[in-house]
Amino acid sequence: MTEQVTAAAEAGVSDEERAERLAALQALIELMRPAVQADGGDLMLVGADVETGEVEVQLQGACSSCAVSSSTLQGGVERILRDRLPWVTEVIGGIDDSIDPYESASMGHGGYVPGY
Repeated sequence: MTEQVTAAAEAGVSDEERAERLAALQALIELMRPAVQADGGDLMLVGADVETGEVEVQLQGACSSCAVSSSTLQGGVERILRDRLPWVTEVIGGIDDSIDPYESASMGHGGYVPGY
């Protein structure tokens, strides 16, 4: 336990600041979730390193079959996290494709991509 406290002190992030950063991150994820859920998907926080600023999120549900899910991650989630949380340096996003495509499609519409 002493090693963890020492490592945190060396990195310049106190336990209190670490807790504040995680709370702010979780609150912001919860703020964004309804927009993703409106299209039948979901946004999940996989992990966060508050010292390096690396955050990992995952899109689930209808997002796994949505053609614009990578744009949602980069243009939406990453932009919002980096704009509102100055300590965030990188957002790593993934898509949970373990769900059956037909079940995923039944969850919502996702993004519309016209066929040519």
